Amino acid sequence: MDWLKNKLKNILKWLAKATLKKYKPGIIGITGSVGKTSTKEAIYTVLRNFRQVRASAQNFNNELGLPLTILGDWQETSWLKIIIVSFWRLIFGRKSNYPEMLILEYGADRPGDLDYLLDIANPQIAVITAIGEVPVHIEYYDSPESVAKEKAKIVRSLPSVGFAVLNQDDQVVLDIKKFVQAPVFTFGFNEGAQMKISGFENRSDQGRPSGIIFKLEYNKSSVPVRMDGAFGRAQAYAAAAAACVGVGFGLSLQRIAESLAYYKPPPHRMKFLIGLKDTYIIDDCYNASPLSMRSALETIKDLPAKRKVGILGDMLELGNYSVEMHDQIGQLAAKTFNFLITVGLKAKLIAEGARKKGMAEEKIKSFNTVDEAGIEILSLLKSGDLVLIKASRGIQLDKIVEELSPVN
Repeated sequence: MDWLKNKLKNILKWLAKATLKKYKPGIIGITGSVGKTSTKEAIYTVLRNFRQVRASAQNFNNELGLPLTILGDWQETSWLKIIIVSFWRLIFGRKSNYPEMLILEYGADRPGDLDYLLDIANPQIAVITAIGEVPVHIEYYDSPESVAKEKAKIVRSLPSVGFAVLNQDDQVVLDIKKFVQAPVFTFGFNEGAQMKISGFENRSDQGRPSGIIFKLEYNKSSVPVRMDGAFGRAQAYAAAAAACVGVGFGLSLQRIAESLAYYKPPPHRMKFLIGLKDTYIIDDCYNASPLSMRSALETIKDLPAKRKVGILGDMLELGNYSVEMHDQIGQLAAKTFNFLITVGLKAKLIAEGARKKGMAEEKIKSFNTVDEAGIEILSLLKSGDLVLIKASRGIQLDKIVEELSPVN
């Protein structure tokens, strides 16, 4: 069936390029190893009241998903219908019915992925979220530097009237600045960031996690930001990147902060849920890398709770770094959780790392598959537990999320 997929790719690519040529929207492109979707949602939240804007649905960041976003706000993949409607819009569509701006995610699982996507849509604004020293998907690259080189392609051809938005706190991202000919906005917690995050706090009301608060500081001005139902520094990074884009469009810091109050985390990305047995769940099971896993553990460590439980699974596609990274996360888990549950063969290395760091054997449970784990997990939880659920998507921990929080 590869020939059929290739045929579909070629048709979608042609339609997407022809659509962009006809309607000429502005394009905001987002790439990075973590944080793309949260940043996309934050930018959309900031711009939607001021511009006619469309953001990619779900995780549409590959050779099929990116063209789908260009062609319409598709939530389905009935390919024949999509192709027919797209041809009709290309011939008879009115410019007034097409968005002024598109917010697109650019995934780069393998070398060359960005070349294909950039050939379809070259952005005027490029955002690089975070890469880290050991990025996700590194299994398919020669080195972390190769990953950074691939991601850097998005900023190399920016027009002089455009701009780049880079993470000041991620040295790998910041090093990409030398490839940018257009103006650059930086964001982050560290000194030197143009859009600086300060006073960050994970909030909890009467033992129940409630959200985050922080300040955004830019050009000698600052505003408080409150984001209910969102947790972790990663969400503040997304907000700061969105604020850079908003400022680039001439919005005031105050209006940006007011818009960010309506931000909602995407599904399975540090999303707060009420669980069975009156438990509190932080659902971050969409994907996992060493960088995002550490960030999630820091968030749990920061929140008060009667007992903290980690349900952690494999971090996939780490190649030669896999053993070391799982062991390191296990050692951090021992300092974060009162009880640890691991799911997956590689995640047993997380359990081993936790034991090595002194976590008691009776506080650790390991399962090979999510089906095995699901049978026992509910019996292990207690009222008031704060539960982090995180792994790479292939481990399917979303099944456990559904079992533990069926009413959400």
